[in-house]
Amino acid sequence: MLKETLAAAGELAAEGIEAEVIDLATLKPYDEETLLASVAKTGRCIIVQEAVRTGGFGAEVAALIAECGLSSLLAPVTRVTGYDTVVPLHRLEQHFMPSASRIVAAARRACQYS
Repeated sequence: MLKETLAAAGELAAEGIEAEVIDLATLKPYDEETLLASVAKTGRCIIVQEAVRTGGFGAEVAALIAECGLSSLLAPVTRVTGYDTVVPLHRLEQHFMPSASRIVAAARRACQYS
């Protein structure tokens, strides 16, 4: 999802919204310190993952932020994920996966909070 997230960050930058992108290279261990520092700095968090929404690792990241960084949030944590359905065959997969436009829309919503 890094490609889509960076594309979204570029689109947001053109609108004057600076997005900080963190790529979790590993899921265990992952860089909790960097995540919490980013939330403290920006007050927002958009979690992007290919997996379905329910039971995905993004929920673990959201839980960490709720446990350790809640007071830093200016907006609700938002997840942009695959849909809670069976993953489709390859030819339809692009409709299932998060797109840059879905990421941009989530970031715009998060920026409406002050």
